[in-house]
Amino acid sequence: MLEKLKLIEEKYIDIENRMASPEVYSDPQLVARLAREQKEIAPVVEAFRVYEKHRRDAEEARAILDGKNEDPEFREMAQEEYDRAREMMAKTEQELKLLLLPRDPNDSKNVIIEIRGGAGGEEAALFAQSLYRMYTMYAESKRWKSEILNLNETELGGIKEVSFMIEGDGAYSRMKFESGVHRVQRVPDTEASGRIHTSTVTVAVLPEMDEVDFHINPVDLQVDTYRSSGAGGQHVNKTESAIRITHIPTGTVVECQEERSQHKNRDRAMKILASRLYEAEREKQSAALAAERKSQVGTGDRSERIRTYNYPQGRVTDHRIGLTLYKIEQVMNGSLDELIDALITADQAEKLRMSEEG
Repeated sequence: MLEKLKLIEEKYIDIENRMASPEVYSDPQLVARLAREQKEIAPVVEAFRVYEKHRRDAEEARAILDGKNEDPEFREMAQEEYDRAREMMAKTEQELKLLLLPRDPNDSKNVIIEIRGGAGGEEAALFAQSLYRMYTMYAESKRWKSEILNLNETELGGIKEVSFMIEGDGAYSRMKFESGVHRVQRVPDTEASGRIHTSTVTVAVLPEMDEVDFHINPVDLQVDTYRSSGAGGQHVNKTESAIRITHIPTGTVVECQEERSQHKNRDRAMKILASRLYEAEREKQSAALAAERKSQVGTGDRSERIRTYNYPQGRVTDHRIGLTLYKIEQVMNGSLDELIDALITADQAEKLRMSEEG
């Protein structure tokens, strides 16, 4: 590991030297690439330099302890310095192992989130609306931008399905663990007897892909236009600006009707389609690996029940890591960091275990 870290530090110094050269700035693309590479490896280099400082401190203290100085007070100080430096080395080494884990290439991307009501009829649709609100409030707390791509509402204010984009640095890295089945247990407003109902909502989180990221053959597409419409007469257009794109080989259908412009709806529909096809391809490739060795924290299985929101008990339970929080109101108001941080930590621990076994 130390040899690898030395090579990374050498690369960092080389980038620093190149960026200090005036000639580099005649090529904006090269500057952008170097700045991106520097930003990616900077945390590793910083941690490695901290590790090296503690290693030198430990060596100096060890030399004193192995020397002939017999002053007990001086030796005691040296022993304390040695123990502290070794402790910090171990801590920094763990940080470095995490930093050296292979990164998901999509972590820095924007995300497309799709929420669909599952079992439970209108109650599921109302909870789908609650989840949409939760995610957009979380995005707002991170100063990320959210935008609806397609929305299909019910008469009572629920959501049959919604696709929306969240734009922000590292949005996918934090949202990707939300994919799966979310279960809600609560007494519906329409339930006179006070009986608790259980409903489900499916969430899919896709990294935003452009057509250039994932090539789609135009011959494989059937594009239909229609007049957009929504519950209660919302978004009604007199022109056929809504777009439905069918990817014939896979049967994937994408609709987009939130924009007044047919051209904008088509662009957005193509982004959703590229993201869905990319995700399907990725799931197919990882299926064999997942069957052989299933990760503790899944990020893609949409049939997996990942979380339960129990309103009568005021609790939210994430089944993948066995975490229960008795703060359902805060969670539903977008306070998701505690859950997401725990999921990221569990995922990193699993990856570390696999890398050490492998």
